[in-house]
Amino acid sequence: MSLKHQTIKIPTSHGLLKCIVLTPKQVTDPLPGILWIHGGGYMTGMSEMVYVSRAKEIAETYGAIVVSPNYTLSYKAPYPAALKDCYKALVWMVKHADELHIRTDQIIVGGESAGGGLCAALCMLARDLGNINIAFQLPLYPMIDCDKTESNQNNHGYIWNTRRNNTAWKVYLRGVRHINEYASPARRVDYSNLPPCYTFVTTGEPFYSETIDYVNHLQQAGIDASLDIYEGKMHAFDLILPMTPKAKKARKKLLEVYGSMVKKYFVPQAND
Repeated sequence: MSLKHQTIKIPTSHGLLKCIVLTPKQVTDPLPGILWIHGGGYMTGMSEMVYVSRAKEIAETYGAIVVSPNYTLSYKAPYPAALKDCYKALVWMVKHADELHIRTDQIIVGGESAGGGLCAALCMLARDLGNINIAFQLPLYPMIDCDKTESNQNNHGYIWNTRRNNTAWKVYLRGVRHINEYASPARRVDYSNLPPCYTFVTTGEPFYSETIDYVNHLQQAGIDASLDIYEGKMHAFDLILPMTPKAKKARKKLLEVYGSMVKKYFVPQAND
């Protein structure tokens, strides 16, 4: 399924928030809406990364409207700037669902790495505010724990490691006096009523422990949550080496799981 590209700009308190919108070229019925958040350790990256993301693959395979926000990077402004931008984009998606051809009972949030962390934080924020209902979440190998874990200490993995992780968190949280679950989602205590979840991660990367913990906490709260674990030390292997057998396997499994979840989870908005 071929996609068309549109760039929109959403007014915010600090200027215009650029978002890339990917839409199937022929849309007749409303489709699921996916807010996909790019990675980059909160410090780097851009909305254009959606073109190599799993969200683009999902939209091409199943049909979906994808919105990718160019959120404020942490070197420009620390937490909560990025999360506020992502929430603004989420609100805009729902508000403009009719013109975007999005079905409001299937609002999905996902992302890679720091984008996965923002995905988890956004699901928590939306749940607590009660303004927007998210059908399910896809936080791939999410960056969610600013504290030391078994896997993010003394990690020399490929692409991402302890040194880069520590630097990224320091920049993202600079000046933050109280680090809550929206800043570092691993600090969440109450996981009840959060959206169903699927993710995957490699055994040797820094986010291995926190990804497992996140899924376990969701499961303990009665949430339908699952993950796949792949051997290796490369963070974001599906993006960096997408044509390797392992990456192909992970991509195929994600598509299969998405196909199952999109048939199962429908959560109307409060004003529908």
